[in-house]
This record gives sequence, structure tokens and C-alpha cells, in this order.
Amino acid sequence: MDFRDDVDLDASQVEEGGGGFPGGGLAIGGGVIGVVALVVALVLGVNPADLLSGGDSSSGGSTGARPASDLTAQCKKGSDADQSDKCRVVGVVNSVQKYWRDAFAERGKQPYRNARTVLFTNAVTTGCGRASSAVGPFYCPADSRVYLDLGFFTDLESRFGAKGGPFAQAYVIGHEYGHHVQNLLGTTRRAGGDSQGADSASVRLELQADCYAGVWAKNAVDTGFYESPFTKADIQEALDAAAAVGDDRIQERTQGRVDPEGWTHGSSRQRVKWFTTGYTTGSPARCDTFSGAI
Repeated sequence: MDFRDDVDLDASQVEEGGGGFPGGGLAIGGGVIGVVALVVALVLGVNPADLLSGGDSSSGGSTGARPASDLTAQCKKGSDADQSDKCRVVGVVNSVQKYWRDAFAERGKQPYRNARTVLFTNAVTTGCGRASSAVGPFYCPADSRVYLDLGFFTDLESRFGAKGGPFAQAYVIGHEYGHHVQNLLGTTRRAGGDSQGADSASVRLELQADCYAGVWAKNAVDTGFYESPFTKADIQEALDAAAAVGDDRIQERTQGRVDPEGWTHGSSRQRVKWFTTGYTTGSPARCDTFSGAI
């Protein structure tokens, strides 16, 4: 997963620290790990609303916003993305959004609107309320931002048995931007509030976001940010991450049993299946998780 050394990075698409956005709306996804926080909260008797709430944004734990110039100075070229975790995020975000801008234009849809990624530590204030890092990566439609605590990737390996690696990180980012695409297309609104169960709208939204991540991966080299198409080892990192955080595997780890009625993101098999569908076809049109069985 090597970036082109000479490609220009647009660090303005990634921010450090929290924003001062008013509460409102509902965060989408913890695309890979938010379900972990929810399941653990339910098992341990914690109120899931405490993990993401529209409460007082002046309470402790906020990281505070940093000037965008911090990352602009660090992340200028693709060679920087090969050397730094933060610059790698910038490179992936740039590539993902370049793909979707082109895809929207080719299909005659409304213009694609960029969504920024906010890197934070411990807690952050968002347009969807105040969130702790326990929620994992998520997308907030109220402010069109993806929120990501880089410490999550360590948890993915140490707590949930994923192999990790740069492409596992890219898969997570691609998934969250899949939620942004759903928001732009109105899919999220049309799906309604059916939030739990193996056949729920929530599961179908999450699996579609997995598929969209696969579609980007198939087309990533055409965005101009990478030296060559991703390798089988790269794709395996994504598949391993997807499988590690399927609802069934998480429930087995935390509860000792599998309860499909409590699913919010889909099983390991389903998550692998839909990422693979996106990757093998390279077509967003093949990501219709709302028609028929999943």
C-alpha cells in the first residue's frame, strides 16, 4: 500500500482535535468497532447513551481544536503518507473522496461534497453530540465529518484479534466515508430508524458501507494516489478486520453466545461478503443491500 511519492496531499480534508459544534442528529456507524462499545455497554450495564450524547459540551475530556496548518505543514506529499500515521489518514481520505467525486460525476448524480475527518483523543464534541473514543470511528451527518481516534487501531489488534496493518486502517476510513455517501444520496434517511436485528436497516446500511469501501479499494489506484493496485496481502488485512468485528464474533467474545436480534452491523461472514462484493465488482450499483437477503 505505497503512495506515490510525488502526489500532492490535501491536508485541509483532515482536522486535529474537536470542534465546537452544537449537539443534534445521530451518529452513524462506529463502522467497525462502535458495535463493540454498544455490546460491551449492554453486557456491563452501562448506558449506551453515555458513550455518545448531546450533553454539555463544556464537560471535561475535550481535546480542543488545533489549527489546520498543523497537518498542512506535516503532510504535503505521498512520501509523507508512507512515513506518518496522520499523513496516511490524509492520503486515504484524499483518495477516497477523489474516487467518490469522480463516481458521482460519471453517474450524473448531484455533485459530491467533501466530508472532513477529525482526529481526536479520548473525547470530542460533534454535531451529533459529545462522543468518547469508546464509540470507535463514526460518521456524523449533522456536520458531515468522520471522527477517528487513532488509538482505535491498536484496540482492533490487541482486544479483538485483528491482524491490523495500513490497509485495515484504510478499510475503516473507506467504510465511514461510505456512510457519507449514503447521507448524500438520501439512503440513510430512507432506511428509517430500524436500528437492531439481523435484518434491520442498521445492518443493511453497515453492510452497504462495507461494500462501498471495497468499491473504493478496487478503484483506488485510478485516483492517482497509489503506486499500484492493492496486493492480496492488503486486501486480506481488510477482510481480517471485517471478520474480527462481525456482530456474531463480538457477541461470542463478550457474552459467550450469539444473539442475531441484537445485531447492528452484520455477521463476520456478511461483512466479508459485502466488502468482497464491492472489491470484485468495483461498482457502487452492486452494493444494494436493501433488496432481498443479505
